Amino acid sequence: MAVATHHTALKNAPATGLASLIEVAKARYARHRVYRQTVNELSELSNRELADLGLHRSMIRRLALQAAEEFAAR
Repeated sequence: MAVATHHTALKNAPATGLASLIEVAKARYARHRVYRQTVNELSELSNRELADLGLHRSMIRRLALQAAEEFAAR
């Protein structure tokens, strides 16, 4: 009887695990989308436009990563 109770208790575990896995995947995809959008938009700017913003082209990836992390923190 203990085995049947234990088996019943685990019955809901895979569905919960799968649902959380899907939520994690959605969150990662959304964060990656923000990262790519930021990189694409900043990469389209000229060096002069970046300099006007106080940025250098080498800073683009770091800034995009920060934007994605801030998005994920919301």
